[in-house]
Amino acid sequence: MKEYILFFRGGFERIIDQSPEEFAANMEQWKKWLSALGKAGKVVAAQPLIPTGKQVVGKERAVVDGPFAEGKEILGGYLICKAETYDEAVTIAKNCPVLDTGGVVEIREVATMEDMTKEYFRFRSEIRKENPMP
Repeated sequence: MKEYILFFRGGFERIIDQSPEEFAANMEQWKKWLSALGKAGKVVAAQPLIPTGKQVVGKERAVVDGPFAEGKEILGGYLICKAETYDEAVTIAKNCPVLDTGGVVEIREVATMEDMTKEYFRFRSEIRKENPMP
C-alpha cells in the first residue's frame, strides 16, 4: 500500500465568521472524518499546523520568517494516509471537511528512498520548467 500526503489549504477565512454552533459542527465533521479513516487503518499521521514559522534558505542556511502566502494558500494541516491507488487517495480527499469551507486539498504521493533516482529529479525539473514558481 502506498502513502499519500493530503495538504489542507485555505477555508479558514469562513470559519472565523461561523457561529459557535457552526464551529462546533465543523470540528465534529473533522473528528468523524479522521476517526473513520483511523478505524479503516488509513491514517499514518495527521495534524493541524500553526500558520507562522521559519524557513532555512540556501547554502548560507539563512533563517527567515515565513512562510508568507495568501490566505487561500496557507498550509493549515496535513494527513498522511495509506491507499492502494491515487484514485483511492482522491476519494479520501473528496470527503475532507476543509472543502465545505472553501478550502483545497492537495494530494501528493509520498516517495521512497528507492524513488530517488536521477529520473525522479529529471521529472521534477521538467515539471518546474512547465510551472515556474513566481
